[in-house]
Amino acid sequence: MFALDKRKWVCPKLLVLGAAAVALAAAGCQVRADESSNSIPTISPVTPSRGVASDSVAAALPDSLALTPVLALADVPDTLRQAIRRLHVSLGPAATALRPEVLEQACVGYLTLHPTGRIERAGLLAVADMDLPNTTERLWVLDLRTARVLHRSLVAHGEGSGKLRATRFSNLEKSACTSLGFYRTAGTYDGIHGYSRRIEGLDKGQNTNAFDRYVVLHAADYASPAYIRQHGRLGYSRGCPALPPEQYKAIIASVRVGSMLLISGPGLASRWLDGPAAGRRFLKHGWE
Repeated sequence: MFALDKRKWVCPKLLVLGAAAVALAAAGCQVRADESSNSIPTISPVTPSRGVASDSVAAALPDSLALTPVLALADVPDTLRQAIRRLHVSLGPAATALRPEVLEQACVGYLTLHPTGRIERAGLLAVADMDLPNTTERLWVLDLRTARVLHRSLVAHGEGSGKLRATRFSNLEKSACTSLGFYRTAGTYDGIHGYSRRIEGLDKGQNTNAFDRYVVLHAADYASPAYIRQHGRLGYSRGCPALPPEQYKAIIASVRVGSMLLISGPGLASRWLDGPAAGRRFLKHGWE
């Protein structure tokens, strides 16, 4: 799927949006909290692992506020682990709810991916912790070099992934599920949701169907504080990480082409969670 040329990665799909892409976008992914779908296939739970995930990665969890423990990654050098801890402190109050273990996942993945040419924008990453309830602001856009939270917002998960919390994840077409893993941001377009940004999955078997499923960053009224006040939780997408109408333009603009996005949750498994490789990269280049 990927072609690398002089350490720059180019996806040929980006060159052929055209009429076909417009037709796909017209299908949309909006599902409100009071709607349901009878076409969502059953997704069987599997045990999380550190290897490459299968098409369906799920955890049988109660739909409650009890979060799933996130284990610290193995083989992360102490120098890098301490740097991530310092970063978390420096990010300040806006990152208090960003769990240190999820930040570690994001930073290790960023450091492992960046030298491959797949991630072209240095020093910036976005991370969504889909294990948090959808009533909380669980998406962060971070500037690693200045240790600042550029944006924090609500973000919706797919209808097939659960209600208050996302507990089921899938890479399958028509699953209406959120897909876990690392993503590269691609180009923008104007679709039925307005200004939107394509994203491309970088974890084989776990999120690589996202581009073809038309999983994108876009605005949705069901991803707003007003919707929570009315319904007690956010509504659902068809798998898209949908954003509040008040913030989506700024967030989409900040994660320009070639930025990294991590969608984290129970069962996350990725080849890019390589502690030793991330440690070597950090020693040579820091967050650059």
